[in-house]
Amino acid sequence: MIIRFIRFVSLSLLTFFAALSTAQAAAPDPYSLAERLDERLEAKQAANGVKPAPLIDDSGFLRRVSLDLIGRIPTSYEAYTFLADTSPDKRRRVVDKLLRSPGYVTHHVNLWRALLLPETMTNAEMRFLQPGFDAWLRQKVRDNTPYDRLAYELIAAPIAAANNPQQQALAPNDPRPNPLAFFAAKEGKPENIAAASSRVFLGVQIECAQCHNHPFAKWSREQFWGMAAFFGGIEQRGDNGAFTPVREIVDRRELAIPNTDRVVQATFLDEREPEWKFKTSARVTLAEWMIRPDNPWFARNAANRALAQFLGRGIVEPVDDFNDKNPPSHPELLNELAEAFVAAKFDVQFLVRAITATRAYQRSSELTDPGQGDGRLFARMAIKGMSGEQLFDSLVVATGYRAAGSRDQSDPNGGSPERSLFLDRFALQGKKTDPQTSILQALSLMNGRFVADAATLQRSETLAAVAGVPLLSPVERIEALYVATLSRKPTPEETRRMSQYVETGGEGKLNQRLSDVMWVLLNSAEFRLNH
Repeated sequence: MIIRFIRFVSLSLLTFFAALSTAQAAAPDPYSLAERLDERLEAKQAANGVKPAPLIDDSGFLRRVSLDLIGRIPTSYEAYTFLADTSPDKRRRVVDKLLRSPGYVTHHVNLWRALLLPETMTNAEMRFLQPGFDAWLRQKVRDNTPYDRLAYELIAAPIAAANNPQQQALAPNDPRPNPLAFFAAKEGKPENIAAASSRVFLGVQIECAQCHNHPFAKWSREQFWGMAAFFGGIEQRGDNGAFTPVREIVDRRELAIPNTDRVVQATFLDEREPEWKFKTSARVTLAEWMIRPDNPWFARNAANRALAQFLGRGIVEPVDDFNDKNPPSHPELLNELAEAFVAAKFDVQFLVRAITATRAYQRSSELTDPGQGDGRLFARMAIKGMSGEQLFDSLVVATGYRAAGSRDQSDPNGGSPERSLFLDRFALQGKKTDPQTSILQALSLMNGRFVADAATLQRSETLAAVAGVPLLSPVERIEALYVATLSRKPTPEETRRMSQYVETGGEGKLNQRLSDVMWVLLNSAEFRLNH
């Protein structure tokens, strides 16, 4: 009996460890995925006779990945430390470090808010919805909540029942985590919520079929309102336009098409039939269908958005317009990326590691071959405009600026009028890869008080430190300013020209000349763009 028991235990342990080894071997590896993505991209580049751009140097990579992951340029210390590191895997390790930083959370809260609550970007009266929504997003990003869970918890978020008027679901400026601002910002209208949900999570512009069948996609008017019917129980009422809580009639699963006598039932966009649950919101049924691994849009749209965030454009472009007349440029690559995302259990950081490890992400933005002008080939990095948050936070890092009278101790510049001004004036308009600088924006940078003050010894810790160390030579001072602002050392020609300018001013004008150099660097396109 003892021998048989020992054999049984031994076989059980062998089976367990074999299964564990198989599971570990099957776990998706972001870096092997990165290699496969590059192979597909480079095969198509070669087929089109296009030579891809060379890889960017370390300083350029650090600046790019810092802007993309934490929403600001690296500090001088971070830049010098990275440049001094000789480890072959330092690019992967710095990505891991940035993913663990508070800046990653803050930046991605900004990105998700801009996507889910664009109303707060264009309508100041809607900004009272931000505190609770930002707090909810912060929890999700900080915990690296799987993408499918984030989508589910937003679409299926509990809403106060309409027959309980004493239960307030959402209060203005309430800082407690709450996703219901998504519904309130859409005025509680089923058609608005359906259109936004489909764009963000499915990449489908069904709102084009709101009044008539879609002009070139397959969507019909009935399909649009069938999608909107999942949100038909939501109500938001108020007197004279005043804000009131969102409420819901949970057993409503149909919706009347405006200006017609037709009533449509809630229906999915594919051929599946909804499986309703007793006394459960139709939104729960929709959310469960939406995040299914075999949903034809959800994972592919998420993968496409991730590529567009880092590479400047998606395989399907625009990213929210999946339709038969807008085919993907690399369909096999998109499918492989989506399948890997599902296999990784919708781990967002898995996608980040994979995409930032590709040669496509690490290529120079400089045009070195005529064929690189076709952005669909991803043969060079696209030049991207900065958001207001990225530009302001990068100015703060570069100059060491501290806003006077700031009340938020966790952010030296939180709530400052300078920051508010930048968020208003430097909101991205149009495509990120086609940045346009308005006259007002240019004047704010060249003549605005914030940049002018930030480039003075009185308000810039960076400039004060560079000018205040007597042992530094003009060349060393110039280098310090370049690393602080552009995250790189100056070229020999830049060093010669700038140091000559500083030296010709004499001892009495040293500080002013250094201030001039910093002002020029802050106003350069190299500083203002993510390239």
